[in-house]
Amino acid sequence: MNFDYSDRCKELQARLLAFMDQHVYPNENAFRQEVDNNGTHKGNRWIPTELIERLKPLAREQGLWNLFLPKSARAPEGLSNLDYAPLCEIMGRVGWAPEVFNCAAPDTGNMETIERYGSEEHKQAWLEPLLRGEIRSAFAMTEPAVASSDATNIETRIERDGGDYVINGRKWWISGAGDPRCKIFIVMGKTDPTAARHAQQSMILVPADTPGITIVRPLPVFGYDDAPHGHCEIVFENVRVPAASLLLGEGRGFEIAQGRLGPGRIHHCMRAIGVAERALELMCLRLNSRVAFGKKISEQGVWRERIAESRIQIDTARLLTLKTAALMDTVGNKHAQAEIAMIKVLAPNVAQQVLDWSIQAHGAAGVSDEFPLAYQWAGNRTLRLADGPDEVHRNAIAKIELAKHIALGEDLALPVTRS
Repeated sequence: MNFDYSDRCKELQARLLAFMDQHVYPNENAFRQEVDNNGTHKGNRWIPTELIERLKPLAREQGLWNLFLPKSARAPEGLSNLDYAPLCEIMGRVGWAPEVFNCAAPDTGNMETIERYGSEEHKQAWLEPLLRGEIRSAFAMTEPAVASSDATNIETRIERDGGDYVINGRKWWISGAGDPRCKIFIVMGKTDPTAARHAQQSMILVPADTPGITIVRPLPVFGYDDAPHGHCEIVFENVRVPAASLLLGEGRGFEIAQGRLGPGRIHHCMRAIGVAERALELMCLRLNSRVAFGKKISEQGVWRERIAESRIQIDTARLLTLKTAALMDTVGNKHAQAEIAMIKVLAPNVAQQVLDWSIQAHGAAGVSDEFPLAYQWAGNRTLRLADGPDEVHRNAIAKIELAKHIALGEDLALPVTRS
């Protein structure tokens, strides 16, 4: 299997690395300070940062915009999954960097969803401003009252009423909902609870200013509120939207979710590898700069073992990610479902281990805000839950493996979850 990047990918890679060195890494502290100062001086942390808004036009001018877009009629210049992988990895090294290039979740998955399953009216109303970076979006799936690792548990109702649908339910961990630029939700709920198990759910577009939507609260992750992006609890109470807002048709929610979450999962893994690389880099720099018991800490045997193991694990995760990307490009997401599930388990766990070692190498500084490691650890830990917990993906992998040897009567489709 050939994992060579195209010439275009290599050229974008060089430009992206230069942009990160010039504009992103030097501004990591400035970003955090601006968010904090908004809360201190303006009384509202949920204000888009001037820093990112200032960098977006620069990225666009340099052709580093919407790099996630797959090749399609609307984006003939789009990249393959294989070519996007090293670019996504670079952006993933800093948590807020993907937004600078209009490549941040959940917008990327929502844009692909609207492009693939939306009407032309949907695309003009929502996809075009998302592609221009003028608005942001959210994906409302997970619910507090049920085990959302099994999306058939979802209780939110989407009921037809004449020419409208009426939505009632409670969602949480809705990433991006706290951002004032969030203008559209993609909501998953049940249109027919009496239908077959995977035909009960539908997805519908709901403008964020529709009456009946209440943002209850932002939900912190290990104490981080991720302002101004946020992960929120939301109540939909008699929210009414036109019937034309439904995507694809009633009962097609699982079909849409499968199409949306495959690319989303591998993008998370690409970014996680970037996180792991950054953690290893910081670990090595720290160990080389500190002396304990008469020699550099990097000369201590235990740390050399951890450095070596980090490199082995990162390269293993990257190779499986590239294999998965290549399969998605050549045989499609459905035939790459085992690899998608495997990398979704492997990459976050590798990143978590390398982050933990890097934090240990930094001592008390590692758990502070002096370095990005603590925040990255918190964010990366959620990936073992988001887009399907490890246990569900491992179960899917096992079923696929067992099916090679024995006949199974179970559905082998990938889990559809969003935590």
